[in-house]
Amino acid sequence: MQIKFGTDGWRGVIARDYNFDTLSVVAQATMDYLNREGLWDKGLIIGYDRRFMSRDFARRVAEVAAGNGIRVRMSESFAPTPAISWAVRQHGAGAGVMITASHNPPEYNGFKIKENFGGSARPATTRIIEEIVTFNIAEGRRIVDMPYEEALGKGMIELFDPAEDYFHQISRYVDLNLIAKSGIRVVVDPMYGAGCGYISRLLDKACEIHGYENPSFGGQPPEPIGEHLSELSALVAGGQYQVGLALDGDADRIGAVDEHGEFFSSHCIFTIILRHLLEHKRLSGGVVKTVSTTRMVDLLAAKYELRLFETPIGFKHICELMLAEDILMGGEESGGLGVKGHIPERDGILMGLLLLEAMAVSGKGLRELLKETMDEIGHFYYQRIDRHIAADVKEQLIARLEADPPQEIDGRPVAATNFSDGFKFMFENGDWLLIRPSGTEPVLRLYSEAGSPEQVDRLLRAALVLANT
Repeated sequence: MQIKFGTDGWRGVIARDYNFDTLSVVAQATMDYLNREGLWDKGLIIGYDRRFMSRDFARRVAEVAAGNGIRVRMSESFAPTPAISWAVRQHGAGAGVMITASHNPPEYNGFKIKENFGGSARPATTRIIEEIVTFNIAEGRRIVDMPYEEALGKGMIELFDPAEDYFHQISRYVDLNLIAKSGIRVVVDPMYGAGCGYISRLLDKACEIHGYENPSFGGQPPEPIGEHLSELSALVAGGQYQVGLALDGDADRIGAVDEHGEFFSSHCIFTIILRHLLEHKRLSGGVVKTVSTTRMVDLLAAKYELRLFETPIGFKHICELMLAEDILMGGEESGGLGVKGHIPERDGILMGLLLLEAMAVSGKGLRELLKETMDEIGHFYYQRIDRHIAADVKEQLIARLEADPPQEIDGRPVAATNFSDGFKFMFENGDWLLIRPSGTEPVLRLYSEAGSPEQVDRLLRAALVLANT
């Protein structure tokens, strides 16, 4: 058995790759790590989302923790990942474990590790845990556990509600009264996930759809992208609401629908929030983005004379920089955004509320706010398409692009390249194309940003030809 942590955690198909046996092996390695690092006495926070059997999987992790002498605080019900991450920091825990596969399709589940600072486990940490897994299997090391009910009775497992402390933190960061007084009509789609009820509990008048439990997520992955938000878009377009917010399966990512009922991408969200933090909240610091994120961030950083960093995809890389540098905001194309003064972690709930705060302060809708910014720095269009790709085809493509990268795409000479994570081709006028195999799914992701929708389409069509998909 080989366990590999991807861009954020270990994930697998339930009953095939992800089952009680494989989970127990990963849990044991995690407890071994905590004992090895001297963190065992600080305890472990465990949370879980609304996926199939997530509660049962969380209980199994708690059993292994208790068997290894590590006290557990486990969420009494489903909870968003950022609430669990905040609990790790708030309680001074040695680490946290979140049972979730985030935005993956319903057949997946996963295992996210949160380090004691309240953010995603750094690559160095997950490599150690992978090595411990390999060692334990080779040595035939048994799983040490304690039955759940026994652990509860002995006080090794304690159930808690992470919402109260999390809400307190959010209310310190965002002016909820200002949002309420603005009268903004907002509808929230938690996509049947763990963010259900969180924004509506903070904002009494917020309406919510898809808040009930549905482990199939309505037949689509709980990822807040345009093609999955047709109902949310229709509600806003109908005039009943001014804005729509969407959360992914574990609520660490944000999506939005603007005042016209049109999808408002994560790039636009990043841009609006960054400007809001700078101009209205008067915060300062650098900015970090992943290779697949909009040039608008680069141009805003230049406008405000901010230090700009670029990382591979995966918030764990952003997290490392947020720990090492004075970072105001970090974000990735998938809608994972984090800010200074919180935790070095993605938080879809906080980002949604910051969008509302920006609207409340300005009295303007999201599209209007974006237009103001684009009128200053330039107008940009972005699109991502995903294609299923077999493992052998993926390896052949990677080898081909590494050995002989194209010097020209769609008749345009490539001005620069960045192969730090996937294959990014940049052109003289700032347009770019990224070809990247997913780190968590058998999927090839193609990204493009350009000055016109037509040029985006041309670059993506050219990418499909290059990839032979």
